[in-house]
Amino acid sequence: MIEANQLRELLANEASPRVVIIGDLIVDRYISGDVSRISPEAPIPVLAARSSELRLGGAGNVAANLRAMEAEVAMVGVVGDDSHGALLRELFEADGIGTGGVILDSSRPTIEKTRMMSGVQQMLRVDWEDTRPIDSVVLAQMLEVIPRELEGADAVVLSDYGKGTLAQGVIDLAISEARARSIPVLVDPKGADFSRYAGATLVTPNRKEAEHALGRELSGLSDLPGAADELIAAASLAQVVITLGGDGIYFRARDGALDGRIPTQARAVFDVTGAGDTVVAHLAFHLGAGLELEAAVTLANHAAGIVVAKLGTHAVTRSELFERLLEGQPLGTKVASAGSLSARLDGWRREGKRVVFTNGCFDVLHAGHVSYLRFARTRGDVLVVGVNDDPSVARLKGPERPVNSLEDRLAVLSALEVVDAVIAFGEDTPKALVELVSPDVLVKGEDYADQPVVGREWVESHGGQVVLAPLLEGRSTTGILDRTGSAPGLEGSPEGSPNGSLNRGQGGGAGQDA
Repeated sequence: MIEANQLRELLANEASPRVVIIGDLIVDRYISGDVSRISPEAPIPVLAARSSELRLGGAGNVAANLRAMEAEVAMVGVVGDDSHGALLRELFEADGIGTGGVILDSSRPTIEKTRMMSGVQQMLRVDWEDTRPIDSVVLAQMLEVIPRELEGADAVVLSDYGKGTLAQGVIDLAISEARARSIPVLVDPKGADFSRYAGATLVTPNRKEAEHALGRELSGLSDLPGAADELIAAASLAQVVITLGGDGIYFRARDGALDGRIPTQARAVFDVTGAGDTVVAHLAFHLGAGLELEAAVTLANHAAGIVVAKLGTHAVTRSELFERLLEGQPLGTKVASAGSLSARLDGWRREGKRVVFTNGCFDVLHAGHVSYLRFARTRGDVLVVGVNDDPSVARLKGPERPVNSLEDRLAVLSALEVVDAVIAFGEDTPKALVELVSPDVLVKGEDYADQPVVGREWVESHGGQVVLAPLLEGRSTTGILDRTGSAPGLEGSPEGSPNGSLNRGQGGGAGQDA
């Protein structure tokens, strides 16, 4: 099994692939309210509606999941020439999803699924749909746009909800065009005949769908290898991925070249709606970005674990997935590389969070440091702390410093609840790190009131601000070391003032003799 730290590194360094989705387009409407009585007209509950929300459903939910992961997405599908079709296009465009392959069909309505919700309980679903196969005119239009949309693609998803869009001609052309370009084709299948998808890279049925296709029950995990081999043979596939609910996700390659099961990652299950879309979207993202199948399945499994704990469909962001991979890990996992920090920053900003940055040596952590970091955290939603590595501390503080190694200093800072991420730097100033983070707020100690603050120009030119934090009187690392009789190199040291402010502009301190 791939370790969480390896997955975090893969996720942090993944490029954003271009994925083309071909499938059934659906509007999901959620009407939410409260039930407090039974109707006098019939023995049914009365829903006192409080809100109504429209979301991308069907293949659109696959697209939303991919956009949340920052993929470039192009959609190929059919909508009615009606208000719901116009709304779907607006939702796609607002989410940055390409609509050049979305075709209007005046002969059918745009599909809508309306779910009546009371709390987390789905009470009723109403479907408005026409599931006839697309006619010859629309089919011809789809066959024309598919080759064009596949140019430059890294992965293709066939999202089959059985609503008529994926006619056999559409499936055959999409697979042949993708294979000619060496693009993986992933299928979220429908129905019992998987041979319809012959030549695709993989299919992603759930257990029930796999049983339907096989014509028999899968009574235990030991049945899975044989079942997967049958499905692979039936559709000339390279791989099969079967979602198993509480048993996780099973994957197998042709001839058993790769075989494994990833245990479920769900912490709680409120609603499984859209979980299959999440799995195929994340598989397409990670395979399109060049990851191997096992890593892609593992990351998709984590994403599905997030989705089933939410009500309704939910698109998992990189930041959410990254945070999920941190759960249950040692506190030191707050320690970031440049790549992993960039990924987390992107996620925080998409969520509208205000990023605060400060830096220092933080050699012997004391009450002054804690007070300072608490103040910094109050200026925003997340706090990123840059920490001087050992050689740079020695250059700033003298050859006897640091007292504590970089590894120990990072571990101690990671244990503080107010700190969200820590990253080491070795330069004499934090200029490069400030530019990497581009914080909304840069915090330094108030002893910088009459000194230049490294990074000020960058932060302010990007719309941020510099804030000076009050210092806790009488607290300093030098003072602590002096009282213990172990203060090194005080004569000629850059820590000449009580608060160690001399030479701070060279990158050492945040304040409080950092």
